[in-house]
Amino acid sequence: MADETRKLTGVHVFMIFAGAFAVIIAVNVALAVSAVKTFPGLEVKNSYVASQEFDARRSAQEALGWSVYASAQGDSVKLEISDAEGNPVEVAELTATLGRATHVYDDQEPQFAFDGQAYVAPANLGPGNWNLRMVARAKNGTEFTQRVILHVKG
Repeated sequence: MADETRKLTGVHVFMIFAGAFAVIIAVNVALAVSAVKTFPGLEVKNSYVASQEFDARRSAQEALGWSVYASAQGDSVKLEISDAEGNPVEVAELTATLGRATHVYDDQEPQFAFDGQAYVAPANLGPGNWNLRMVARAKNGTEFTQRVILHVKG
């Protein structure tokens, strides 16, 4: 019986080396595609135009004296908007997007209803950090925008 020992040749070493790099490159491409596909996107279409209006919008928003707090209560989200004296504020219009900071898969658009003290809407919230990106319009027409961080305990 002949002794058939396998020799490690230069071709074998090259194939091992090339295979390892192919795996590394494939994983990097898969992660990059996943990152680009789940990125929420641009905040504004034209950052230069947005910067020109920023100070005026900020001053008008600060003049309202509103503070905003969000909390989770069971299967609903509560959004409290209060004025400088701490009184609840009823706005003319309120829209919001509730979602994770890292992807848009869990994004929801809660339909808030004012209960006399706060805005409440049903929401499907899992544990973790959520962002509530709200746009409210005051009764005088001033737009109030804010990103409110919401922590849901699991």
